[in-house]
Amino acid sequence: MNELDSVAEHIPLPGGEIELERPRDAEALIDEEAFAEGEFLPYWAELWSSAIALAHDVSLRSLRGKRTLELGCGLGLPSIAAARAGGRVLATDWSPDAVLATAANAQRNDVTLETLVCSWSAPAAIVERAPWQLVLASDVLYERRNGELLLDLLPRLVDEGGLILIADPQRAAAEPFLAAARKGWNVRTTGTPRSPRVLIHRLDRH
Repeated sequence: MNELDSVAEHIPLPGGEIELERPRDAEALIDEEAFAEGEFLPYWAELWSSAIALAHDVSLRSLRGKRTLELGCGLGLPSIAAARAGGRVLATDWSPDAVLATAANAQRNDVTLETLVCSWSAPAAIVERAPWQLVLASDVLYERRNGELLLDLLPRLVDEGGLILIADPQRAAAEPFLAAARKGWNVRTTGTPRSPRVLIHRLDRH
């Protein structure tokens, strides 16, 4: 991204400010062919309140080398916060553009992390590296099909000692996901000081 088509965002967090570069006009990135095929929209190009809330939560933690995976990394804010908190982070997204943006934003903030293009329907690359100690996702439950994919994927990513953090702005698809998740997970939900609408769901098997 260059200065003509991007804008810098400055996000204050308990672990220090993070600067992100994002496209100035996300709608200009819509690929009509990709949308027609799979209804794919460039959600990665927006800075969502859920990502800020999740990054705030993560920045309060001392990760101390914990193997951390972000699903749907977008611009990379939670991943960068996790790396700053000491995590060994792999940031993933189905969109190559998102992965490139995350890598660039990590470099902009002098943070070291890995990135990988990976879809939840073909997750072998992240499953084979399981178990992860911490799995992060923000505002990924905007469609019911995403929740169904997550319900299948998450048990393959963590073991009894793993923790999953999902930040969500109370989207309609979140409730059926949580109802199904409670059958196999301990689910705890809290608010966040960063947004009155966003909830953070903590899933584990303790």
